Amino acid sequence: MNKAAKIQSVILRCLVYLAAALTVGVLVCIVAYILYKGIPNLSPTLFALEYNTDNLSLFPALVNTVTMTFVSLLIAVPLGIFSAIYLVEYAKRGNKLVTIVGITTETLSGIPSIVYGLFGSLLFVAKLKWGYSMLAGACTLAIMILPVIMRTAEEALKSVPDSYREGSFGLGAGKLRTVFRIVLPPAMPGILSGIILSIGRIVGETAALIFTAGTVAQIPKNLMGSGRTLAIHLYALWNEGLAAEQSYATAVVLLVIVVLINAASSFIAKKISK
Repeated sequence: MNKAAKIQSVILRCLVYLAAALTVGVLVCIVAYILYKGIPNLSPTLFALEYNTDNLSLFPALVNTVTMTFVSLLIAVPLGIFSAIYLVEYAKRGNKLVTIVGITTETLSGIPSIVYGLFGSLLFVAKLKWGYSMLAGACTLAIMILPVIMRTAEEALKSVPDSYREGSFGLGAGKLRTVFRIVLPPAMPGILSGIILSIGRIVGETAALIFTAGTVAQIPKNLMGSGRTLAIHLYALWNEGLAAEQSYATAVVLLVIVVLINAASSFIAKKISK
């Protein structure tokens, strides 16, 4: 290696280290700032069962966040995984349909969430007459995260070697059994990574839910009732300008939930890989 190549290698290595340090530094600063501003404002009244102007409880929003995440994933995950299985395992490779679906999902992944919110408001709230409800918000979020789950599941299935399929077919296994018993288990860590990304987007979403789920600070009796999630609760408190301390405390709870979800998902992915 000549001198110019060595200098170039050193420069590139320094740039990589600098980018990594900058990324970690920004993340640490954001987390430290949220914890610094939010932890002192955590109090038992924030976790009261019912919200009112005195306690500004985040508990109803916490329950609504869990409900919204569960219902959205219940709709989007089966559709996304089964669609990916069809595109990879059943559709002919190089098929125009596969190409069109790939372009469409990539395009949908880049659409701003406010557009999904307007679509959900027109379809679920107005056309289907569901009103501002948890179900309308969950269906809107399911449509929003569906491209992410589809693309990650598709790439995970493609990463499984064809020798796995050929070996299964050689032993007499059928197509369906090969897909679900041989191909799907090795692809599960990649599929779970897409689900983790989707959960993060659901938990932090505000624009789409304001137009579909509403901002009522109570736990609805059923999915047809209106309710706010933690992200909307945080936005509402900050927007009012009278409860900045409680909004920082809500941000801490939201941060902890995201970390716990990611840790649990990573643990499950490692167990499945083993």
